[in-house]
Amino acid sequence: MLPSLTNMASRLRLKQLRLLIALDEFGSLHKAAEVVNITQPGATKALHEIESTLGAVLFERTNKGLEPNDLGRCVIRYARLIHTDLAHLREEMIGIMQGHGGRLSVGVIMGAVPALVESLSRLRAKQPELSVEIVEDTSARLLNLLDQGRLDLAICRTSVSQRPAAYDCRSQEQEPLLLVANPEHPFAERSDLTLSELSKCRWVVFPVNMPMRLTLEREFREAGLSFPAYSIETSSTFTTMSLLQQDNNLVALMPVDVAQSALRHGMLVGLPLELNSRNEPYEIVTRRGIELTVLTELLIEELTHSAG
Repeated sequence: MLPSLTNMASRLRLKQLRLLIALDEFGSLHKAAEVVNITQPGATKALHEIESTLGAVLFERTNKGLEPNDLGRCVIRYARLIHTDLAHLREEMIGIMQGHGGRLSVGVIMGAVPALVESLSRLRAKQPELSVEIVEDTSARLLNLLDQGRLDLAICRTSVSQRPAAYDCRSQEQEPLLLVANPEHPFAERSDLTLSELSKCRWVVFPVNMPMRLTLEREFREAGLSFPAYSIETSSTFTTMSLLQQDNNLVALMPVDVAQSALRHGMLVGLPLELNSRNEPYEIVTRRGIELTVLTELLIEELTHSAG
């Protein structure tokens, strides 16, 4: 039976977590003990204390040494997260004490990447010692990370959440969309197209229930057409670009700002079809009731300036 959270928090020590990480890296109590700067008997005792605290065996002895089992890999993963969080804490404290620098963790959906990059460029010009972590993902996953406190802010959509009132939102931005394809696509030279013609193409689309997928589904539904069959689903910008460049017959719907670079360099072309549907605006999102750091406020100012 697993112990309570209070019991785990009171008995686990940071040095023990460092030992777990070292054991995962070296598979040897002797080498792990050297890294953590304790004796091998001390390491053996510490591992026993960890397993006793958690009420579970974490490692199996093999001819290759100690190897973590499923529970062990789970605990080690969180030990690494805690260690990383401490490093980030120290980095941010140094920035505060020195009056400059610091650290930001920002989540962003694909369509908002250009706006974020532009805003961060201006902020880093003013704060050259600023460290930034950028996580590009879907709105649902970004909101989950925001809930966990792993992001300072996210640029995404709160409509995908079951509790949108848990967030403060600023600066709604429309996300213009464009149909794109390989320059060798059969429709690349066309001056006009219909959705009916495009429905027969092979598509790269966003996964089910994502806002851009819903926009495309609505477009086909209102035109009385079936959604394209045998599509490839991905939320990755890089994957979408790679697929379009590899396959001359694919088409995809992308945010205009994201597609611009590929269009300028001739890697993609825009197809002449204007959508009747509009994609849902994205927002600058923070957790409600949480006091924002100075750096978060500064980034919000830059993002708002960019939107204006």
